Parts: sequence; C-alpha cells; structure tokens
Amino acid sequence: MDMLKKKVSIVLAIALTISLILLGIIGLALSYFNPINQWVLPYLSPCINYVGCWVHPTLLYTSGVIETLNTNWLITLPTSLMVFVMGILQPESRRNIRAFPRKVINAYRKVCVWRDWLFAKIEYLNGESAKWKRTFNILKSPYSFLRMMGLSPQAAIALLVAGSTATTAVTVNEVTQGRSFANGDSGVYAAPLDAPTFFDDKDNTLQINLGAIPVREITIENVSVGTVYTGDAAGSEASVLPSGKAEVILISGNPAVVDPAFTATRIEIGKFIFEKSRCKSLDVSDSDIHTIIIEHNASDGQSIIQTSGVARNRAIGGGHHQAEAMVTSGGQYDRIWIDAPSSGVNGKVGTLTLSNVFTKGGTCTFKNLDIGTLVIRQNEIGNDSDLATKEFQITSTVTGANWTVTDNVEITMSEPAVQLGNP
Repeated sequence: MDMLKKKVSIVLAIALTISLILLGIIGLALSYFNPINQWVLPYLSPCINYVGCWVHPTLLYTSGVIETLNTNWLITLPTSLMVFVMGILQPESRRNIRAFPRKVINAYRKVCVWRDWLFAKIEYLNGESAKWKRTFNILKSPYSFLRMMGLSPQAAIALLVAGSTATTAVTVNEVTQGRSFANGDSGVYAAPLDAPTFFDDKDNTLQINLGAIPVREITIENVSVGTVYTGDAAGSEASVLPSGKAEVILISGNPAVVDPAFTATRIEIGKFIFEKSRCKSLDVSDSDIHTIIIEHNASDGQSIIQTSGVARNRAIGGGHHQAEAMVTSGGQYDRIWIDAPSSGVNGKVGTLTLSNVFTKGGTCTFKNLDIGTLVIRQNEIGNDSDLATKEFQITSTVTGANWTVTDNVEITMSEPAVQLGNP
C-alpha cells in the first residue's frame, strides 16, 4: 500500500509539473496573439456537418476570452511567466534539469563508441588496401624499372623472359596482361581497338587500319623505327624492314584497283603534326590541305613546291560513338603504317601526332590525305650528304589554301649509324 501511495504521489507530482509548464507556455503565447481568431474562425462555417452549430459559438466564446487576455497582457504575461517558473522549480523539473548534462554526455559517449567502431573498420580497410597496392607495385617493379631505364616494352619483356624460369606466355601475361597499343606492342590494330586483331612474333610492324569509325586522336611518340639497331655486339638479330617495303613510316589511303575491284580511299585528318623526328627522306604527295606550316626543319636538300588550293579547314567529329584516343609512347618497330584498307571507306582522325620518331633504312611517306592543318617542324631529314639530292620533298600534287614556310635550312648529313641494342 505504501508503495502504491508513493507511485501515485510521484505521478501526481509529475502531472502537476507538466501542467504548470504547459499553462505557463500557453499563457505566454496567448499574451501576444489569438490563434482561434487568426487560424480557425476564418476557415470554419457557422454550422459544421455531423457536429452541429454549437462549435462555432464555443469558438467565438473562447476567442473572446483570449482577446481579453490579449488586451490585459500586462497581467497575463507576468502571471504566465510566474506559472512557468513554478513548473520549472518543481522537484521533478529540477531533478531532470540537473540530469540533463549527464544524459547528453552519456548519449555522446554512446555515439563515440559507434564512431570509434566505424573508424576502426575504415582504418583496417585502408591498411589492407595499402598492403595490396604495395604488393602489386613490388610485382610490377622489374618491368617498370626496365621501362624507366629506356627499354622498349618488347625489350623489357624479352629481358624478363630471358632471366626467368617461367614460360614466355606466362611472363607476358603477368607483365602486360595481353598485347595492346597503349603498351607499345606491335601488331595490326583496327582503330579504335586497343588490342591487335592480328600479330606475328616475326613481324614487328605497328599497323593501324582506319575504317568507318572516326578516331579522336592517334599519338605515337618516342619510338625507334626501321633498321636502327643490332641485337648484340655480334650484330645478330638486327632490326630490318619487312620484305619488299621501302617506307619506315607510311601514312596513306589507297588508289583504285580494277581487279580485284577496289574503290579509292583517303585518310581525312583534322590536324596532322610531324615533329622532332629523324627520317632518311620525307615525301608528301597527293594531298589536299587547308593550312600548311613547315618550319625549323634541317634537311640534306629540300624541294618545297607551294601549290595553291581550295581545301576546306576540316575537323573530324563523331559524337558519342567516336573512338577515344589511341596513344603509345616508347617502342621499337620495323615499320609504322596507318592505312584505310576498306574499299570506298575513308579513314578519319581528329588529331594525328608523330613526335620524336627516330627512323633508319627507309623513307617517311605521307600521301592520299585530306588535312585541315599540317604541321612539319623541327625535323632532321637526309642520308647522302649531297644537297643536290632533295631528301625533303613537298611535291606539286600537294595543294594548300594557306602556306607558312619559314626557317628551313639545308645542311649536309648522313644517315645515323646503327645503334647497339644490347651493348
């Protein structure tokens, strides 16, 4: 019985406390505005369906009482404030107020426990990720080191194969994860595919076949092409041109053929940049170009015939279905060949860049092209130390709407000596 009385007294005390606080808050609010008059009566009809007409008079009476409280706010306000303070000063309120900081701290500590658990998991996952990243870096470090030392992808792979007990196929798969244009592997590439459609270990040609899909960009830089090296001090495994081929670099469409029937193709290029390269000879022919810039080249004899033309300044677009860039840097090839081999289908490239291409043993030939802007600059061209032989030629079959030919010099030079690939 005593326990029941105690519980009843506690409930009554809590109810009194809550009532005082609510009465104080309501009184403070009603000292300033009349919610019934502002929010209820304007939207209420005099007689409400299913309720009766007694509601409206009741609300009007209540509104009048509130208006009286508003009018006598000098009495209502301090009275309401006093009632609110009395509710705050009740033992139950004081007890809860004193316990509030402790409750907040306890809640914060619970949040911290979950926070620490979450961050511990995140730190664990970051640590595992770093370990795996370090593992993969260690696994690929021999190949990366050889590439950093200046070896081509092919030479680096060959050296790893020679020094490993693993088979060639396994080693190549681990290091390069398959042949690709981006890795500098030779083969026949059907733009824009990064993997070759065909390759032969005995043929080291880098060939790109252009078709109906435009390619946004093709960049080939920092490569050696042709008969530029011997494999070892004894001269074995020397690099050679493919049988019957005279060009170390050939960028060209194809003429028409009657039997078997083939409709002529050309390669359309928005901007073609050939720079900082070494050629035995450079020949540009059968091309229509809007803007031609030839500057700062040194050649062992040159013949640049400036023939006016009406070619438009073209750009190559393809929207969402245009192929992305094909870029390779570093590599050793016997030949670079960019072709448009499908009958009646012109190849299309937005920007074609050949930079720092070191060649020997054959010509650099560009023909059957339609170009927006052609830039030939800072190249060295020549092989016989005879200025009477024109090693650098822009023939009369090249037409240009705008020509800029500046600061090109003739100097005698011979073809560079064969390099020792594995000294």
